[in-house]
Amino acid sequence: MRLKGYKMRSTEEFQEKIGYKFKQPGLLRQALTHSSYANEKRMKKGADNERLEFLGDAVLEVVSSEYLFKNYPSMPEGDMTKLRASLVCEPTLADCAVEISLGDFLYLGKGEDKTGGRERKSVLSDALEATIGAIFLDGGFTNAKEFILKFIMTDIEHKKLFHDSKTILQEVAQGEFGENVTYELVGESGPDHSKTYKMRVLLKDRALAEGEGKNKKSAEQEAAYKALLVLDKELGIER
Repeated sequence: MRLKGYKMRSTEEFQEKIGYKFKQPGLLRQALTHSSYANEKRMKKGADNERLEFLGDAVLEVVSSEYLFKNYPSMPEGDMTKLRASLVCEPTLADCAVEISLGDFLYLGKGEDKTGGRERKSVLSDALEATIGAIFLDGGFTNAKEFILKFIMTDIEHKKLFHDSKTILQEVAQGEFGENVTYELVGESGPDHSKTYKMRVLLKDRALAEGEGKNKKSAEQEAAYKALLVLDKELGIER
């Protein structure tokens, strides 16, 4: 959560950060505008980033599919589908958004801002997809593809590990300790339509890690990933 007096950074600085200059700055402004801000300012319908998010999601799927098809020539279709899912899921996109400090540039309503919207995974991932959509409309497919390859299609093995973390953690727990891991709900927050869940993963009676997500499954996934990092370090496992 931001400190009181936090000043949002400029769109000009964001363009420098991503290495793309918009010919239509209004598209970038829209991509960075959350619905809470649009509602608070009583902006016209469609002024927030939701429609651009829809477009960006489609462009991201095409680019990620082409990337995997070309770079993993022997990978079966089913495995490519799973790997693509790990690259474009909400937690992964949110992490990519953090890498470019996207949250610092978002237009949020006061309530959303005060409750940690700039760090919320759903907000960040949606804004990242909206940014892709905005670049696509402003500069075409080639520029959107360049952005995706530069900021999203990186560190593939790390992202694959995150996506497969629950399965891998279970295998490590059984193989090294002869035990199954369990998950428990330790907290939830937010309104009914947009809850955040916190899950804890345990090995016998030992709490290994906690994770958060917009549903229990994604929270378990994050907890499992963090637990894997802990156990890998303890056991000297390199992946």
